[in-house]
Amino acid sequence: MSSKGLFAAFLLFLGTIIAFNSLYVVTEYERAVVLQFGRLVDMDVKPGLHAKIPFAEKVRKFDGRLLTADMVEASFFTVENKRLIVDSYIKWRILDVEAYYKATGGVEDLAVDRLAQRVADGLRNQFGRRTLHDVVSGKRDELMKEITQSINEEAIKLLGVEVKDIRVKRVDFPAEVSRPVYDRMAADREKEAREYRAQGKEQAEVISADADKQRAVLEANAFRDAERIRGEGDAKAAAIYAAAFSKDPEFYSFVRSLNAYKTSFGTKDDLMVIDPNSDFFRYLKNAKGKN
Repeated sequence: MSSKGLFAAFLLFLGTIIAFNSLYVVTEYERAVVLQFGRLVDMDVKPGLHAKIPFAEKVRKFDGRLLTADMVEASFFTVENKRLIVDSYIKWRILDVEAYYKATGGVEDLAVDRLAQRVADGLRNQFGRRTLHDVVSGKRDELMKEITQSINEEAIKLLGVEVKDIRVKRVDFPAEVSRPVYDRMAADREKEAREYRAQGKEQAEVISADADKQRAVLEANAFRDAERIRGEGDAKAAAIYAAAFSKDPEFYSFVRSLNAYKTSFGTKDDLMVIDPNSDFFRYLKNAKGKN
């Protein structure tokens, strides 16, 4: 290759390097600043394609989306002087790129550390003014709202970031008191369970007694009705028998004597000592019952 060709290739290579170092892109979810020899010259670069002075200017990009940072578990005391272990997290994003870069040098971990210190101080102050019930369930939303508002003002001013939300993931007692607390809770639940069982047993006995009473009443009424119906039936049967036998009294006496013979001489071993001339043998001597 000739010297002119080498020179052209060198110029092309140099131009490519200069172009590569002169153009940069900032996406929609990024925030960026431009430094010229370490000095800020563009505090908030808008999204799009931009040009810079190669080798003289440097672009620093930061994530402009909503970020989540988990806080280190910390120990706080309530107004009742009860110690709690709190696990929390924060939602934040860069609001003022210039202030953010000046305060943290663009290091995200440093921003999170400084936010964590302020969140811990805010939680400590808020927990110290509230009872255990308030921080666990009663007024947790109000507590988080106050902490977020108070910390957000300082975060915007000092760090250039906006705190969107602070949430407590878990509130626990220290390990040395957790077991006694859980044991006491279990004992309370067991006591409550015993009370419910006793109430259930009492209600069951009341229901059983009422059922037995109703059963006795039903049986008594049924027996009364059965006896009444049986008596009415017997009365009707007696009336029918009386009406039937009254038409022929002699035949009635004959049938009654046959039934008496049948009953008296049911087996061969039956023995009776009776005067042969008594009325008992009247129909044996004469079919018409005449002596």
